[in-house]
Amino acid sequence: MPRLDHTIVHSTDRFASARFLAGLLDAPEPKAFGPFAALKLDNGVALDYAEHVAGGREFVPTHYAFLVTEDEFDGIMARIKERELPYWADPLHTKPQEINHLDGGRGVYLDDPDGHNMEFLTRTYSDELLNSF
Repeated sequence: MPRLDHTIVHSTDRFASARFLAGLLDAPEPKAFGPFAALKLDNGVALDYAEHVAGGREFVPTHYAFLVTEDEFDGIMARIKERELPYWADPLHTKPQEINHLDGGRGVYLDDPDGHNMEFLTRTYSDELLNSF
């Protein structure tokens, strides 16, 4: 079965953005890989941060969701609070400084330095929940 190997994350400063996420995840330091700052995740997927310079165009911030364990979520929330970062319980950022409990798990959203909407959740959303929207 095919699986995602890597994706490019557009940024204004590849190492600053990659380090921001690595710090939240308590992941190893990103490594230089050609024009990228590569952040390797535990499941083998790499996020290759690239500084966006294509013709001076701006990039559109995207959404990235990370499935984490309960203990990892606790660590991420501790680091978010320690850094006094704003966070939300929902992707549209209408419930500030809250987490959600969808499908009996926990979830939180925050923006990275380039405005990408980062989500950390402890349970994959069920088809029942997804069909309710």
